[in-house]
Amino acid sequence: MLILTADEMRTADRLTVERGAASSLDLMEHAGAAVAGFVQREFPGYRHITVLCGGGNNGGDGFVAARRLHEAGAMVQVLLLVQPQELKGDAAVMFHRLPRVLLTGTVVAAQESALELPAISGLIESTELFLDAVVGTGFKPPLRGVAAALGAKLDAHSAPVIAVDLPSGWDADSRAAASPGAYRANAVVTFTAPKLAHLFGNLTSNHIGPTVAGPIVVAPIGSPDEAVKSDTGLHWCGSAAAITRAPRPPDSNKGMYGHVLVIGGSVGKSGAPSMTSLAALRAGAGLVTAAVPASILPLVAATALELMTMPLGEAGHGVIAKSNLAEPRFSAMTKRKTVIALGTGISGDPEAVEFVHGVVMQTNQPLVLDADGLNAFKGRAGELDGSHRTLVLTPHPGEMATLLGTTVKEVQANREDIAREFAVTHHLTLVLKGWRTLVAHPDGRIAVNSTGNPGMAKAGSGDILTGIIAALLGQYHDRVAEAVEAAVYLHGLAADFAVREGDQHTLLATDTLAHLRDAFGFRPQQKGLYTWIQGMPMNAAPADGMSVQGVRTREMAAPEMSKRIMEPGQQQAQQEAAQQPGPGQQQQAVAI
Repeated sequence: MLILTADEMRTADRLTVERGAASSLDLMEHAGAAVAGFVQREFPGYRHITVLCGGGNNGGDGFVAARRLHEAGAMVQVLLLVQPQELKGDAAVMFHRLPRVLLTGTVVAAQESALELPAISGLIESTELFLDAVVGTGFKPPLRGVAAALGAKLDAHSAPVIAVDLPSGWDADSRAAASPGAYRANAVVTFTAPKLAHLFGNLTSNHIGPTVAGPIVVAPIGSPDEAVKSDTGLHWCGSAAAITRAPRPPDSNKGMYGHVLVIGGSVGKSGAPSMTSLAALRAGAGLVTAAVPASILPLVAATALELMTMPLGEAGHGVIAKSNLAEPRFSAMTKRKTVIALGTGISGDPEAVEFVHGVVMQTNQPLVLDADGLNAFKGRAGELDGSHRTLVLTPHPGEMATLLGTTVKEVQANREDIAREFAVTHHLTLVLKGWRTLVAHPDGRIAVNSTGNPGMAKAGSGDILTGIIAALLGQYHDRVAEAVEAAVYLHGLAADFAVREGDQHTLLATDTLAHLRDAFGFRPQQKGLYTWIQGMPMNAAPADGMSVQGVRTREMAAPEMSKRIMEPGQQQAQQEAAQQPGPGQQQQAVAI
């Protein structure tokens, strides 16, 4: 799924209309219906809903959502931030299509002072759920006047806010994590494709607590694939997880799914190769062998009965000796191995550093290089070349800074450019970890990951990611880009499942392994409905069927909201005449 700029989104809408795939009114109808359907599915117990509408197309989407929710039995009221006669184009049409009870009940607060009047203050205070349809993709910050004042009102209110397209006040083209002055949001429903802000911005918080971020979903509204184009070079990481969903053939055997060789560890760091090995097993590798210093082999071997081990000779201080590069020992270690995962826990000892260089130079299997394996190339990054083999690097910002001879601050300030340039120059795949991990490919494309949470900021998370990447490379060796992207996405998603049961503070790196099956079983793209860019549906239970803490927003859906939201366009023909107001009814909105 491509990531678009605001201009590219406008172009997609225009091409959709020009090519006859849908009219502009159809697009608006479908967008509003998608928002209403999301409310009914994910916030079913909320009956008193206020739809906050601006004067542009975002407000038009809000009018459609208000109508659809009203038809489904919700108690809906519209708060309009312009005078009704100021509405133009499609937004004006959708305002006129509001049922009489909504049209005549619309509250107008075109002036900032109106927000303090008892009628509007009372409306805001009694609201259980807000839809934010004030401004969307076309807006450039900052918010001013009544729109800014309304945002401050929402900050003081506890009711959930669902943003239509974007939280009002965000610039769709922003790559910043924060946008001061923008509306808060507990969920975002956008359309056709995510924009830059949806992937790079910290747009949502969860109304049931701080553990899980609020959802961001993309709804299809009728634009054909050929109308959706982008020059950003960016796409969403989660689409690649589809490669893991094909069932294995009935005549499968372990040799079909790769033999991962994990090389690493040192005295005091036995946990790192242990976690890498266990992650590779859990992620589907057919065979996994851990080659570690002989003195820590018993600890590593105890990780899993399924794990094979190989003792390596040691230098002083319990590190892997460079003598292990000698033949025939080295060939015996690497023979018939599909993928090599090198570096976790291997230490920065000079002897271990020489061994790392030797492994990289003497092998041609796909290689995943992590941790101290990356630091071994300080000042020697030019030796890392994936021209003739699959080479995947997984640095965190500190390791990336070491490779480049720069600072973490510089890396963080230019993550996208640095990742792309390094991947293209060295002909490799670079996984630059951190907030919105980037997967940069040799052809210059970058996948942006949207799963994961701050609880992963603990020792061991990178070791586990290395094992998952190696396992998927072993299984999908002819689809390298997708294998790495899927691994990054599934790793973060497993951590998101894990914190739904507890808290980010208590999350251990190994907790994610227990939830890998939940991640593998999750379907972020619901056919004809929503793609879950961030978060997961309230009914996304763990694979074992046990309940998840905080999954539901209310105990039961209210009877008044039991009517199904029909798919876009299904109700329009049969109800349009009844909903069309008579002459002059636009002026029946309550002007305050």
